[in-house]
Amino acid sequence: MSEDRSTSGQKSWLEKLTQAFAHEPKTRQDLLDILREAHQNKLLDNEALAIVEGAIQVADLQVRDIMVPRSQVISIRADQTPKEFLPAVISAAHSRYPVVGESLDEVIGVLLAKDLLPLILKDDQHSFDIKDLLRPATFVPESKRLNVLLREFRANHNHMAIVIDEYGGVAGLVTIEDVLEQIVGDIEDEHDVEEDSYIRPLPSGDFLVKALTPIENFNEFFGSDFSDDEFDTLAGLVMSTFGHLPKRNEITEIDGFRVRVLNADSRRVHMLRVTRLAS
Repeated sequence: MSEDRSTSGQKSWLEKLTQAFAHEPKTRQDLLDILREAHQNKLLDNEALAIVEGAIQVADLQVRDIMVPRSQVISIRADQTPKEFLPAVISAAHSRYPVVGESLDEVIGVLLAKDLLPLILKDDQHSFDIKDLLRPATFVPESKRLNVLLREFRANHNHMAIVIDEYGGVAGLVTIEDVLEQIVGDIEDEHDVEEDSYIRPLPSGDFLVKALTPIENFNEFFGSDFSDDEFDTLAGLVMSTFGHLPKRNEITEIDGFRVRVLNADSRRVHMLRVTRLAS
């Protein structure tokens, strides 16, 4: 009897999957709709759906969409001494730094922070030459698709690339972590939306939205009519809908919008990904 029940349960699960794909998807949107229906039917949890969506949509994004912009790149000049550049390295706490000549447009290599550890044992740092520690820099155009870049990162065992604009100047940098975060959900932080902007469109048709966006601004941008009588910001509206402080990758729907939490900590929500739902 227990074997029969097990077989019956297995068939039921397989039948659900078969039914979900009964109509072969013709477009990427069809596939996403099927996956979201599977999520609604409890075949996929929030985390799994977010990862699959991220993996599918990563092909819609280009390097320029996620790169660290030029103005935020922390670099080291090749003529600096350890005493001059170590404070910046310690403060930033990154694992890799572009090393440049006269300007940021003259990248001569990449320094790994771990390669500086032998300095601890050296009494004479005046003989130090940073060029002896440099790894070759990888350069990619702003327009490169993220799925292609990820494949190249894996094939070449690189973790960071310098992003070049159409004129050959440095536009920013991108790391393998930046690309992977597009898939696993912890994608953007406050720096990914410009200081004077609350909302940024993405090539996929979704939008990056700061959680502290005033509801009035959100309504003006999207033509929605959410009330700001009870909450001033989108964060308040979202937390009210969840009924708790949501964690990264939790998803909810609010009057024609799907909202995914991209960045949150134990005290507040930071960044959201908003999708218009078809009416």
